[in-house]
Amino acid sequence: MLIAAIFCALLAMICINVPIAVSLAMCGVIGLLVVEGAGSLVTIALDMYDGSTKFSLIAIPMFVLAGAIMNAGGITDRLINFVSAIIGFIRGGLAMVNIGVSLFFAEISGSAVADVAAMGSILIPQMKKRGYSKEFSAAVTSSSASLAIIIPPSIPMILYAASANTSVEQLFVAGVVPGLLGAAGLMGVAYAFAKRYDYPVEEAFNLPRIRETFKDAMPAFALPVIILGGIFGGFVTATEAAGLAVFAALIVSAWYRNLNLAHLRRAMLDGGIQTAVVMLLVAASVLMGGFLTRAQIPQQLAEGILSVTAQQWLILLILNFFFLIIGFFLHSAAAIILVVPIVIPLISAAGIDPVHFGLVVTLNLAIGQQTPPVASVLITSCSVARANIWAVSKVNIWFVSVLLMVLMLCTYVPAVPMFLVEYFYR
Repeated sequence: MLIAAIFCALLAMICINVPIAVSLAMCGVIGLLVVEGAGSLVTIALDMYDGSTKFSLIAIPMFVLAGAIMNAGGITDRLINFVSAIIGFIRGGLAMVNIGVSLFFAEISGSAVADVAAMGSILIPQMKKRGYSKEFSAAVTSSSASLAIIIPPSIPMILYAASANTSVEQLFVAGVVPGLLGAAGLMGVAYAFAKRYDYPVEEAFNLPRIRETFKDAMPAFALPVIILGGIFGGFVTATEAAGLAVFAALIVSAWYRNLNLAHLRRAMLDGGIQTAVVMLLVAASVLMGGFLTRAQIPQQLAEGILSVTAQQWLILLILNFFFLIIGFFLHSAAAIILVVPIVIPLISAAGIDPVHFGLVVTLNLAIGQQTPPVASVLITSCSVARANIWAVSKVNIWFVSVLLMVLMLCTYVPAVPMFLVEYFYR
């Protein structure tokens, strides 16, 4: 009864636009008061501080800053030129470029919102100018940006690892194959649209042009090599790789002599605000987590579901459905922080690998970023394209279908995300 009242109060506050972090903290405090009395609130400030200062969470502002430097330093433009030279000869090539560059940018920023803001402001106007509909331009930009939370380094993966007390490096490795599959599927859908609506070919295949753009973009290719090579090779942790990413992005931007300091300052401020929002959510979740733990809600949930079924495939189906619904209403960071600590005891009791489950959660929340009413990434893309969100959603449903297929494949064929993890770590 108490948990139902707390959950209803949380939803009510969110519906009246009380910030999610404030809602979580208030509900957590109320729950602790009811369960253990006023004495349990003596240390809440220290608990919130400790919960938001985990070493692994330092990676979040670092990756956001690296993405900002990359965009302000002219690196993005060179990547667009190179990818356009490779696949611009395909019908609908600019849509393919959009997906390809998002795939690369995801390896630096780890943030889908940062991806769509950076790529969309450059590519959506170009696509509209070349005859692509604004709805299609917004849809392909939004869906490809969600690769940023599948491809490492991923900020939601970092949050999941901190919440589930599992390896962020293994989560990053697990995301590589699903991210590539997702990119290939999105390109297939984009090509089908291009054939149907006769979207233009950007440029004829030109080998000298590829060589020229590759040479120009070569310093930028050092960024994923440093980040992913360092992590996968075991030379650095994810947090240390985030610091290296910032340093490398500064060096590459200085090499290009194209660092826009005014743009960088604005991007750093936006990144700081985004990081502050996430950290406040993390701190507030400590209070809610304390209440749930002391009330033994996660254990009761695990016992309840396991009393109905112990089949892993059915438990995963239930949790997939649950996270898809949650994704309609909560930002990915809030969903992870609120829900993951509750379901982890169930995952452990059912014998499901927490790394595998983390990839499943991440894919679910990537889809949630594309589904209104919250749909933070889709809304950002629609804002850039000046398109109606519901009109864009009618196009975007085909791209979301690709993400759903990747989700089902990774859920029920664990070897797809896990074989690289097994190879490198086990």
